[in-house]
Amino acid sequence: MKKVITYGTYDLLHVGHINLLRRARELGDYLLVVLSSDEFNAIKNKKAYHSYEDRKIILESIRYVDKVIPEYTWEQKIKDVVDNDIDIFVMGDDWKGKFDFLKEYCEVVYLPRTEGISTTKIKEDLNLKKE
Repeated sequence: MKKVITYGTYDLLHVGHINLLRRARELGDYLLVVLSSDEFNAIKNKKAYHSYEDRKIILESIRYVDKVIPEYTWEQKIKDVVDNDIDIFVMGDDWKGKFDFLKEYCEVVYLPRTEGISTTKIKEDLNLKKE
């Protein structure tokens, strides 16, 4: 069995998230999503609209996702890869090169993002509509 891992906050789920999850899952037989905890988002100065538990429930309902676990620190990636016997690490290409240190443990793949959509753009568009 080929195992794939990816990371993210997955707040305000959109088609870009679904495309990334689908393409990640197509690279293997099993997709593990490591979801930023509320505590980790606070460390990153990032505020999610949905709580960790709600985002986890949403991700678990997506057919491409086999399991969701929490992310608490930047440093846990090597441990996650080793402990879960991961073959492929996947991130969006806006992170290109940032996780190459994992190549010692697994294949690292950076997938192109879906054009024209992001959580940041959704938040900006919603703020514009309030004005």
